[in-house]
Amino acid sequence: MRIIGKTVIALVLVAGLSACGSPADKPAGDAASEAPAMAASGDAAPAAAAAATSEAAVADAGGKPAIFTQCAACHSTEKGKNMVGPSLAGVFGRKAGTVEGYAYSDANKNSGLTWDEATLDEYLTAPMKKVPGTKMTFAGLSDAAARKAVIDYLKTLK
Repeated sequence: MRIIGKTVIALVLVAGLSACGSPADKPAGDAASEAPAMAASGDAAPAAAAAATSEAAVADAGGKPAIFTQCAACHSTEKGKNMVGPSLAGVFGRKAGTVEGYAYSDANKNSGLTWDEATLDEYLTAPMKKVPGTKMTFAGLSDAAARKAVIDYLKTLK
């Protein structure tokens, strides 16, 4: 029982830390696909990583995709509740850098972006490439299905 508990804690920590970003030379991935791949050995690792990636877009009963746990490490979905990042409540259709009470980078405030499907897709692929100078150090989501699932969920946040 203790070994299982420690393993679960270790996997949660790996997922949380990987959501904070990664070096530029490391391929962008997601915690859901990286943790199983690290735990697996031999030829099973690629299969485990592929299965985890395809499951990353699976939503819970509330429509929140599993991959959103990476976003939730820094962002709240409650209006007015900022964390390391600004609240994502009402983000779809909003101008970038406008959540009251959040100290945005000048790059984000002056980006002129409005968060629609195309802009969010490009930003979530590589935030620091889309908005050089952003405070968001997340490396990005390389999986198009995972990005679509996150964007579809963001549309529901009012």
